[in-house]
Amino acid sequence: MVHFGKISKEEFLRDYWQKKPLLIKQALPNFISPLSPDELAGLACEGEFESRIITGSTDDNNWQLANGAFAEAAFSNLPKDNWTLLVQGVDRYVDEVYHLVNHFDFIPRWRFDDVMISYAAKGGSVGPHFDYYDVFLLQGSGKRRWHISTENCTLDNYLDDAPLRIMKQFDAEVVWDAEPGDVVYIPPKVAHHGVSLDDDCMTFSIGYRSYSHQEMRLALDIGNTTENSAYYQDPEWQESSPTALIPEAALIKAKSLLEGIELPDGFFGAFVTKLDPMDEQNMNEIIAYAELESLDLEATYELQPCCRIAYQLEGDDIDCYINGESFDCDNIDKDVVVEFCNTRKLKVSDHESSNYLLASRLQIHALIRRLRS
Repeated sequence: MVHFGKISKEEFLRDYWQKKPLLIKQALPNFISPLSPDELAGLACEGEFESRIITGSTDDNNWQLANGAFAEAAFSNLPKDNWTLLVQGVDRYVDEVYHLVNHFDFIPRWRFDDVMISYAAKGGSVGPHFDYYDVFLLQGSGKRRWHISTENCTLDNYLDDAPLRIMKQFDAEVVWDAEPGDVVYIPPKVAHHGVSLDDDCMTFSIGYRSYSHQEMRLALDIGNTTENSAYYQDPEWQESSPTALIPEAALIKAKSLLEGIELPDGFFGAFVTKLDPMDEQNMNEIIAYAELESLDLEATYELQPCCRIAYQLEGDDIDCYINGESFDCDNIDKDVVVEFCNTRKLKVSDHESSNYLLASRLQIHALIRRLRS
């Protein structure tokens, strides 16, 4: 798990999450990147991955953007410096990256989006910008200098002719140098500008979803009839909170965002676990090629990496949601469901048990895979 150094996780959740940025030195001590720059470039040549190459710097604001998949020759034609490769959703395909997310499960896992990995030559950057979501920026190798600002984070402060969002006016309030194992936390609407200090700079972006007022209205099928530009804000998470639980406090926050509109039963659980288009395509491919085999009673299974899962409790009842749909938990012990949701793992040890019944229902829909030793 992430080490917070001089502050505790409780302090981070109370004072920093969705409030202000933080540099966490040696959050993951002795961290070694599970991928090399060459391996990341190899992923960018495959069609399954969403990838981009960005060239340019703030010296002249002459930014260029190219979208993958790339041919190998694309990398030999790049300049010596001032370029960045970005590969999205690496956790869906590379197990070492997928399991890296477990270090950050003090934030509910149903809030997690994906892991994007960047490699940057010296001077490489994507320019100063801000987002509407939370992100942990884990330095994997090399060094990156982060410039942080809370000023001028408005949509009218972007260059008009740039192929990506680059802020016109950006004045850093603090500058941090990140080394391997360091983590920079950036909350929503905080501008950040990371520049590689060498030719070995890899950064892992562990991103969390954002839910806008308009997006939730559309999901409720009540249209976008207001000018409200607000986004969902988390309640204050507790360090000991189960990672897949949707607490009542989160439902209250969602209702507040919608200005008191009543949420139908099951709406929020389905909404926050709904797959994005890339994951939905990935899941469809898994289903298409899955072969239903007999469950190994001695094996442990895990949820497919692209799957999203959450649950709500109401008295003795549990409502489980996987990939935007309610999952049938009838006749399955509640504790078994809770443990599976929170660990994303299930040991099939007894064909008479709830474990077997749950695994069978998950397997029918290709939602689990046998855990690799």
